[in-house]
Amino acid sequence: MTSRMPYAGQRPRDLGGGVRSVPVPIPGSPLGYTLVYAIDSPGGPLLVDAGWNHPDAWQALSAGLSELGTDVSAVRGVVVTHFHPDHAGLAGRVREESGAWIAMHEEDARLVKLMRGFGERAHRDFQSEMLRRAGAPALTLEDGARPEPPAQPDLELRDGDLIDLPGRTLRAIHTPGHTPGHVCLFLEDAARLFTGDHVLPDITPHIGIYPYDRDDIDPLDDFLTSLDKVAALGRTEALPAHERIFDDTAARAAEIRAHHEDKLVRLAAVLAEPLTIWEAAALMRWNRSWEDLSPMLRGMAAGEAAAHLRALEARGLIRRLPEVDPVRFVAVDS
Repeated sequence: MTSRMPYAGQRPRDLGGGVRSVPVPIPGSPLGYTLVYAIDSPGGPLLVDAGWNHPDAWQALSAGLSELGTDVSAVRGVVVTHFHPDHAGLAGRVREESGAWIAMHEEDARLVKLMRGFGERAHRDFQSEMLRRAGAPALTLEDGARPEPPAQPDLELRDGDLIDLPGRTLRAIHTPGHTPGHVCLFLEDAARLFTGDHVLPDITPHIGIYPYDRDDIDPLDDFLTSLDKVAALGRTEALPAHERIFDDTAARAAEIRAHHEDKLVRLAAVLAEPLTIWEAAALMRWNRSWEDLSPMLRGMAAGEAAAHLRALEARGLIRRLPEVDPVRFVAVDS
């Protein structure tokens, strides 16, 4: 559950200390909006994220900045916390209007480059084969065009890099998990952490594997390690991309870690018999019943189940059966 205020009740806000927030709608999404942050500097404001590429979102961003006493044309740069369209979608248009640079972690920049060369037919074929390998029944993929890939960034960030923001100290902290190149941004002179989707006050970000049956990565372990990294900063104010601002990043990071550890225990308990990724996903707890999930949401749930299965496998608690198609997992003592 979430206590976030609906988009209709949101307004641009001056948060003090040279930081402002603009709620930018995400049409058709239950998340409602992305909180775009503007940090003042002598060379113009820097945006943390930009919002979804949609006319309503552009209008909200432009009007919101104007209400706060600045303008899109004055923007110095956009730091994208990760490549997802509700964060990076409008970055390219901001660059066109202002000449601003776009910065993104190098891992997500690599994915953007791949996405921009990946056609619609190839994307659908990829999804179909991924679902088959997970043990999904014959499914009709949901219609609707993919969001346009975000703009390629001008600058590629690494962990610890300082952002070009005169008069302030803003440092990129690589926090992979939700995406391989997710970053949080630590405003060191004010003990404020822009958390993107990494740490949210009431919900947890999606942690998935794509393709589902990869065995060369462990995004859930990456995510848990990244939670520890931001918790080590101490009691910082969190400025997330969704829901609301809150005052103790470390405490919330501990809650999210505990949530996933509990999820791992529950998943391991059902693997006395071999299960496909799809079967495991159907047995896990989601925010609504499996039967009520749309095909798209079931696909996302399978991605998250795959990440938890992979983490259990990496810990030596379960194993994947060799030479089985679709892939199946079972407890090591079964």
